Amino acid sequence: MPPRRNGKPWKTRTAGADERNETLRAVRHLGRRLWKRWSGYHSRSLAETAISRLKRLGERLAAHDPVRQVAEVQIRCAILNTYNRLGMPNTVALA
Repeated sequence: MPPRRNGKPWKTRTAGADERNETLRAVRHLGRRLWKRWSGYHSRSLAETAISRLKRLGERLAAHDPVRQVAEVQIRCAILNTYNRLGMPNTVALA
């Protein structure tokens, strides 16, 4: 979760203050947009959005027409594929 635009450093006695202060320094150094890409914030946000879409569709088909049911199932599959693609690790073969 990115800190507020006008976020101020916390005192070090507070729980999680070191991580938050480090995030604030990185955001100020890199800029908010670059920090989001560097930290993986965008991919996490995309995965959360995909799951939200899937949950909003519910467990049952809403359409009564068979053609629309097919389209609804295809949409669900596309959402699940997006979620799976975002969650897969990038593997690299070494030696």
